[in-house]
Amino acid sequence: GPIIHNEEVVRDLEEKGVQVLHSEDDLKKLKEGTVIIRSHGVGKSVYDQIKAQGLELVDATCPFVKKIHQIMQDQNKEGRRVVIIGDENHPEVVGIKGWGDDKTLVVKSEKQLDGLPVEKSEKLCIVSQTTFNYNKFKDIVEKFSKKGYDIIVLNTICNATQERQVEAERIASQVEAMIVIGGKSSSNTRKLYEICQRECKNTYYIQTLDDLDPESVNSVRSVGITAGA
Repeated sequence: GPIIHNEEVVRDLEEKGVQVLHSEDDLKKLKEGTVIIRSHGVGKSVYDQIKAQGLELVDATCPFVKKIHQIMQDQNKEGRRVVIIGDENHPEVVGIKGWGDDKTLVVKSEKQLDGLPVEKSEKLCIVSQTTFNYNKFKDIVEKFSKKGYDIIVLNTICNATQERQVEAERIASQVEAMIVIGGKSSSNTRKLYEICQRECKNTYYIQTLDDLDPESVNSVRSVGITAGA
């Protein structure tokens, strides 16, 4: 997959000869070369496949994500079911899940807790997608606690993401217009946009300068700017 969720960066790398593999089937067709693991990380099966094919491996997984992979393995060994708080379809979560077992669950909202196939006697470990909204994470954990499960909670939200969300919220509450810069498919940038929009109605999500209409911020006196990771 793309090394980061920023189309401009990926395009720049492609011009330099870096090819994006979109699936494990694409990987299986490779006979030689160097495979770079994306920043979002991948499941264990992909590492096994690269090794089996004798390809060179460069691991660019974010260290915060790599730490969750280790937690998954350690907690499974201890007999705990791991619950990932995040978006099941996000590549980071897909990768994290790929280090778990058949019992691993993904939860994105409080509503999902009511129908979870979890026994009261089970021991749980809760982790988070690194770019998840911190306040939503706290709310979901609180609901888990109220249900009386035996849980270990590990806040694995990247501290840079958390700090950026807090800062962006503060800035957005003080300005007349807010500009959020980042890739359209970036989870952490999209969350910044949502946070800023709640504080400042005139919030604009741009990927490049072409996306910004200068007229839209012509009549304001103060503009805040933030960007995704």
